[in-house]
Amino acid sequence: MTMPLSGEALYAQLGQLIVDMPDLRNHGWNTPAGQRWLGRAIALVGETGNIVDATAFKVTAQGLSTNPYQPGHDTAVQRMTSILYHALAVAELRAPAAAQNGFIPVGEPFTALTAVAGVMAEATDSILLVDPYADGNLLTEYAVQAAEQITIRVLTDSHSCKPGLAPATQAWVEQYGERRPLEVRQAQARSLHDRLIIVDGRAVWNLGQSFNALGTRSPTALVRVNEETAQLKVQAYDQFWTSATPLA
Repeated sequence: MTMPLSGEALYAQLGQLIVDMPDLRNHGWNTPAGQRWLGRAIALVGETGNIVDATAFKVTAQGLSTNPYQPGHDTAVQRMTSILYHALAVAELRAPAAAQNGFIPVGEPFTALTAVAGVMAEATDSILLVDPYADGNLLTEYAVQAAEQITIRVLTDSHSCKPGLAPATQAWVEQYGERRPLEVRQAQARSLHDRLIIVDGRAVWNLGQSFNALGTRSPTALVRVNEETAQLKVQAYDQFWTSATPLA
């Protein structure tokens, strides 16, 4: 018998489920990956304990049509989506305060900004931002949310980082100096795959999108990883940082 998910785990998994939602209006659900997504969605909605929602989601999913123009198909998709967001809201209420507000809907860049700022507010010493596609807005919109005297490190990809990062880094250093210590390094091309916020070398948050598109193109989630995974991430990215070269 499996143990029920904690509120934090359920919230994180439902948020990621919504991020990964296939195109239900067309044929996205009628593929092997889409069928796996549906199975996981049915299981996670059931984990909320709301039998009415769980039953409605399962029955509605079984009624999806391979013809997107079939009467009732759009209504079914809307109902399933509504149930998922309700399940997410319920799970968020059960999650610890530190884990809440991690889901970032599409078209809500301010929600993204406040979510990241909330994570950065926990730092007392340092923050490592990992983003292969880092651009200038990583500094001008997000890193600047950290308190003064917090050391900011940015690790990006030598092949994929955007041209706006270098001038933003130079302007930051010229303006803030030691008040806001900053160092930016580039890892070997195509070696980075995560988008992370690592606080004080111990707490790790996983970000579903790069900072340059956060909350603008598609929904995503900012999720704190468990302690065991965090230790592995910290060790791995310490090694990446050591071998990376300073941004030219």
